[in-house]
Amino acid sequence: MRRILVIGGAIVVAIAGLGVYGWHAMTGPMYQPGDVRAGKDVASPLTPAGASAERWLVAPGIELHHFEEGAGTPILIVHGGPGFPPARPWRAGAMLARDYRLIYYHQRGCGLSSRPIQSFSGSNMYANMQTLNRALGLPAQVADIERIRRILGVDKLILLGHSFGADLAAFYAAEFPEHVRALIYVAPADLAVLPNKDSDLLDLVRRRLPAEMQPEYAAYLAEYFNFGHAFQRSEAESGMFYGRFARFYGAAAGGPPPETGDISEAGYVPLAVYCSMGKHHDYSAALRAIRAPSLVIHGSRDMQPESVSRSFAARFPNCKFARIEGATHFVFEDRPEEFAGQVREFLGGIEP
Repeated sequence: MRRILVIGGAIVVAIAGLGVYGWHAMTGPMYQPGDVRAGKDVASPLTPAGASAERWLVAPGIELHHFEEGAGTPILIVHGGPGFPPARPWRAGAMLARDYRLIYYHQRGCGLSSRPIQSFSGSNMYANMQTLNRALGLPAQVADIERIRRILGVDKLILLGHSFGADLAAFYAAEFPEHVRALIYVAPADLAVLPNKDSDLLDLVRRRLPAEMQPEYAAYLAEYFNFGHAFQRSEAESGMFYGRFARFYGAAAGGPPPETGDISEAGYVPLAVYCSMGKHHDYSAALRAIRAPSLVIHGSRDMQPESVSRSFAARFPNCKFARIEGATHFVFEDRPEEFAGQVREFLGGIEP
């Protein structure tokens, strides 16, 4: 689980560095908030096809793995990465389960959910990018949240997004504001505007790495942003490549190294999100329009600076901020009691 946690918070930091390292094959984003509502780049209807105890059939050929704990008001957990879902419930979940039904799911293209693309045979990079954006990118991920809402049969969702999942939850709220009751953002990556030097955690990782790892990290970053080569990797190879970032992130954070084993959970999902966001974008206006009650939770020992979390919180007109002492990027694991207390207090003050 520690391996999954380390990776889950690591990959997203690379997105913030796109403006620094560049993506010369494209400039603007393929996704804009509002695209899903308008039906743009959504390959299947928003009406889901069915559900079972562990699988949601959200679209033809796309099943999402899910599990849950507790009873009561549902809270949908939107995991980070992009592309690294939880293997088990969070430690804080048991402390919320008396009053809330926590629903965890693996986003399409990663974990135990469907992976519709195994490789690319064509050499047209832009066409490949369009395919990824449509199949696994932000339009598909936002649309899946709306399909999940319909499967759950609730009019308004409480969304709890971690790291990159905070951005994904916000994008959903920007598109479907009438179906959001509340938003909880945990250790959010501030990806509303790119490039953004203040949220460039790639450079923070570089500055914190020991000297003996610097050459290896520099070589890895050079390959990381070689997007022409990225489409030559298979889905499994792509996941393994992005998973390697966990080693650098863990070393920079000063924690234990990730466990060995299969680290291909993410597949093509990180690359798909890069395609969606592009080299530069500005989603701030869409996020400022979100009026749902919101809470940002930041751990004092998070490698991501508190200023980034506060900047994210400032984008929303109805947002509170909570700092939990002694917690890292994974607040719900490090300080489960304090985390559950903040969530309970916040939700308790919201009108049904």
